[in-house]
Amino acid sequence: MTGYVEDRWLKKRPNKETGKRERTALWGHGTRYRAKGIPGVRDHSFNTLAEARAWLAETQTDMRRGEFVDARDGAITLRDYVEKHWWPAQVHPAQTLESMEYRIWGHVIPHLGETALRDIGAAELRKWSADVQRVIGSGTAHIAWIYLKAIMQAAVEDKRLYRNPCKGSSTVKPPRRPERMARSWEQCRVDAVRKGLPERYRVTLDLGLGCGLRQGEAFAFSLVDVRDDSIHVERQVLQYRSQLYFGPPKGGKERDVPLGAALAKRLRSHQERLKPVQVTLPWLDPEEPDLPREKRRTVTVPLLVTTTRGRAINSSTWNTLTWKPALAKAGVIADLPRPVLGEKPTRVWEPSREHGFHVLRHTYASVMLEAGESIVSLARWLGHSDPAFTLRSYTHFMPQSGARGLSALETWFTDLS
Repeated sequence: MTGYVEDRWLKKRPNKETGKRERTALWGHGTRYRAKGIPGVRDHSFNTLAEARAWLAETQTDMRRGEFVDARDGAITLRDYVEKHWWPAQVHPAQTLESMEYRIWGHVIPHLGETALRDIGAAELRKWSADVQRVIGSGTAHIAWIYLKAIMQAAVEDKRLYRNPCKGSSTVKPPRRPERMARSWEQCRVDAVRKGLPERYRVTLDLGLGCGLRQGEAFAFSLVDVRDDSIHVERQVLQYRSQLYFGPPKGGKERDVPLGAALAKRLRSHQERLKPVQVTLPWLDPEEPDLPREKRRTVTVPLLVTTTRGRAINSSTWNTLTWKPALAKAGVIADLPRPVLGEKPTRVWEPSREHGFHVLRHTYASVMLEAGESIVSLARWLGHSDPAFTLRSYTHFMPQSGARGLSALETWFTDLS
């Protein structure tokens, strides 16, 4: 491999008369030796010939292995690397990008943004972990850590760092994701919360409980989605940049969910009382996250459930003004003292993360599993791509898991006695 060390203080060729190399104009100024001549590698200067030769040999070896990293490329700040190199290369659905942006610019850049990549080590990561966990929940901090780790790994693959400082350190304790088991409701609680909802919104609870629909899927439901004895889930109401859109289900996974006769009757009854409303919204295509709202194609759907103004439901507003009051009426959460002037209305009730609309989906899963439905079928109805994920999420809803096998073995031993 090519490469050589240049003495910047002496001319390359000796004087023909004296046979000695003469001094250059740089004599006595700056570093003397420069290692250069390796294709794709910037020149590097040293004070001593031994240092230059050692670096040259090591670099030549690393280049042959494909492992060379120029430490000077790690001088870029984390902020500049993210904004100029890493973020522009991210391709995700619009909502995912919005969530990533919130966590990276909200909880990573403010703490480490002005630090050079090469200067982010165990000490800086320990301090970052402690600082963020003082102001945000461990779950949010855990997700921010995942993004930080991915950014640093990309810097390694971009040949800006030798190693990822987020990996392999025994002293850095990253924020841990809280272990939360999926919880389900008993029928009496479901009935109490349903009763606490305004009549026009009760059918959304029925859809969450009876078909395992996510909240946005329930808000986007139309009777045109009913196909014989099943519901075809092909859209949801999404909120992006504080505006509403129609979009595909999570992960783009359309699915068919069995529709029971009792639920079908409730849907028809609701339609007779409150006529569906034609609602038009832009379509938030995951393949076009940067397309302006006004240039997106529009979709018109006769929604079964809308606001009192005949519009699609904004989940944030609905959760605050409709769902939480129903939880409080049912005694699921406490009705705290009213906030003082200027405080957000969400402070009226105690935290209720585990009692969000998603608990209806968990209840649906628990009922199905306790009735003996297979994990594979449940995964398909819930829109999970991997039944193993469904099993991990809901295995505790299977009280007879193991009992059937134990009963069979008991029969064997009884027959042998």
